[in-house]
Amino acid sequence: MTIQQIKQRFEILGTSPLLDRAIDTAMQVAPTDISVLVSGESGVGKEVFPQIIHLLSARKHGEYIAVNCGAIPEGTIDSELFGHEKGSFTGAHEARKGYFEVANGGTIFLDEVAELPLQTQVRLLRVLETGEYIKVGSSKVQKTDVRIVAATNVDIPDAIRREKFREDLYYRLNTVPINLPPLRDRKEDIHLFFRKFAADFADKYRMPTIKLNEEAQKILTGYKWPGNVRQIKNIAEQISVIEENRNVNKEVLAKYLPENIGGNLPILFSKNSAESGNLSDREILYKILFDMKNDMTELKKLVYGMLKGGKGSNVISQEGQEILKDMITASDSEHAEVVMPEEFQQITPVDTDISTSSSNLEEMQEVTEIIEESLSLQDMEVELIQKALVKHKSNKNAANELGISERTLYRKIKEYNIK
Repeated sequence: MTIQQIKQRFEILGTSPLLDRAIDTAMQVAPTDISVLVSGESGVGKEVFPQIIHLLSARKHGEYIAVNCGAIPEGTIDSELFGHEKGSFTGAHEARKGYFEVANGGTIFLDEVAELPLQTQVRLLRVLETGEYIKVGSSKVQKTDVRIVAATNVDIPDAIRREKFREDLYYRLNTVPINLPPLRDRKEDIHLFFRKFAADFADKYRMPTIKLNEEAQKILTGYKWPGNVRQIKNIAEQISVIEENRNVNKEVLAKYLPENIGGNLPILFSKNSAESGNLSDREILYKILFDMKNDMTELKKLVYGMLKGGKGSNVISQEGQEILKDMITASDSEHAEVVMPEEFQQITPVDTDISTSSSNLEEMQEVTEIIEESLSLQDMEVELIQKALVKHKSNKNAANELGISERTLYRKIKEYNIK
């Protein structure tokens, strides 16, 4: 089969040389049993390439199973992949075949492979190296002849550095890499996709096809498309349904193109996360903590300016002395924690009656140190998780409250040994 025939068979759009190179690589590697790792951003169409490889291989008459590793709970992923024996765990009322047994002689596509737990990664590595696996709850070694094609939108080298993915498994999967370019690097294909989806939705909703004028086409091709093909499809559908005028100009199109997606979110962008388009919970928490620290610094400066006697003065005004007296009195009576800004430690008091003695300053400095220590990432994560669990009494609801997946919550509970 030619590249053009493959495009027609699998309804692949595009004339980009980068896309053609990826298809050509898939065609060349298909007749072999080499493991393949398909990488690319979310929405670029990675799921099509394992099907191409399976169709053009000697295993095309065998089973083809696509597994979304990120959608299977951590506690059941081993059972899904390798099967289990009757009574091996609670609820295992009968023996079950896993995907590696069912797909023997065929192909397994592991989508979002970077989401696999480390324990499961060890089992998968053994299958790749020896073709052997053991069912959950069994001691019998079984053999399988399965071709594995994996896909991910995660920067796996970065995941390896963060000890979230095994390096030896990465090299086993990445025997032949296929990298799919994002839509922003295939500008010649952007308008082609829009026209295709516009025609599909016109037929689906029984209405005339929308068309972009020349200026709108320039905006379309100049947009970054962080959601890739999925995003352009959604926008084509929105415009097809909502706009009465079938001729779309740049002003109308601009209303449907979100600007600075995620620009106002409290997220810390590192070089690796920015390139991969994925951010960890750790990076998000770092950004929140940094913003909190900056806000506290600005507040200290503001209060310091209010308490000073005058511009350029390093002496606390009479009004400022009264405020400090009230703060210290409240601290003594209510045992409240009062933080003395570092700037005040250099200020010369006018009245020695103010309780800014060395003992009070030392106590305030200790409070400052305690607060700085409480800003550690692990303490913050543990505290947030504990509060969410106490509030909801349910792991699922707690995970929704924290904005993370239930599987991630399970992992963090185990990692921090939260009771």
